[in-house]
Amino acid sequence: MTIAKTAPTGVRRNWTGPTVDVDVHATVPDASVLLPYLDPVWVQHITEQQWYGPSLAATYPPNMRLAARADWRPQDGRPPASDLAMIQRDVLDAGGADVAILTCLFPIDGGPPDFSVALARAVNDWLVEHWLEPEPRLRASLVLPGPNDPAAMAAEIDRMGSHSGFVQAILPARSGRLYGKRVFWPVFEALERSGIVGGIHFGGSNEGLAPTPSGFPSWVAEEYSAEVQIFQAQIISILGEGLFQRFPDLRLSFLESGFTWVPAWMWDLDRNWKGIRREVPWLDRRPFEVLRDHVRFSTAPLAASDPEDLAKVIGWLRSEEILMYASDYPHDHGDDLAVLLGALPEGVRGKVMSGNAREWYRLDGGTR
Repeated sequence: MTIAKTAPTGVRRNWTGPTVDVDVHATVPDASVLLPYLDPVWVQHITEQQWYGPSLAATYPPNMRLAARADWRPQDGRPPASDLAMIQRDVLDAGGADVAILTCLFPIDGGPPDFSVALARAVNDWLVEHWLEPEPRLRASLVLPGPNDPAAMAAEIDRMGSHSGFVQAILPARSGRLYGKRVFWPVFEALERSGIVGGIHFGGSNEGLAPTPSGFPSWVAEEYSAEVQIFQAQIISILGEGLFQRFPDLRLSFLESGFTWVPAWMWDLDRNWKGIRREVPWLDRRPFEVLRDHVRFSTAPLAASDPEDLAKVIGWLRSEEILMYASDYPHDHGDDLAVLLGALPEGVRGKVMSGNAREWYRLDGGTR
């Protein structure tokens, strides 16, 4: 038994076993840190335009509780998760993570297309120098140019996908076009070629696209809750278009999507597949079976408060491998790790907290 009754802060309050945190945000504090990695033309562009970087304030207003847990907010006013020392203190040391996978959300899909490419390259080079090289306990997700340029996305995967520090490439859930579409096949071909995971993550600006099928909501609460519809649409597209039949070694993680909605959603898709599968003959077995082979979900946000109810949902997933622990640092979803651990059979806790991620991201070496 490795559930702790008393322990320090963070994960260790409830868990003392091995831990891999698959969704830890690293924040670019402002555009000035990227200047050393940019060509002079883009340095001039930034300084003349007084461009300080994109904003996530529409989804995460800075002073909203959801944006950052109180004890993870720097007292000096710096953005949360914007310095390596913060991650080391809060996630690796106090949080007890043996490995943390960085997710740098830097929505760069607006503006000149070449600027998007230059910024993605700069952010990835910055992550290597200031995060990965100084701290061996970290891995990272590649930042890619905006989804309007799949060729550039594939090129960045080819440029940096072989770097041992990168185990994933981030694909924003709000992509403008569904990821199953053939226009994105070069991206998934590059992911399969590199051996890294595609991480479909909450958010994405994509030049002002609405987060619902029927337009923009009025309030942040609506927008945040509506984002799950985008994840659901992406899953249907990816499965229905036969992405995993086209790329049988492709692995996808759904990050900050929640997972409690998955069983009911997939049961309905399986039911519909039975009646209309003739037009998608490549989907030759139940979609839920394909999903379990090729997709994993992070545990945050947990969206559950009762271990008994959550245990039923986890049982309906019919897989011990499909979940991977995430703190979603520094966001505050009010998640209680004790609820998750209480819902998991004792023999499965170690897999969710560490083992599944180690295998999925191939953290212990071997062919990626």
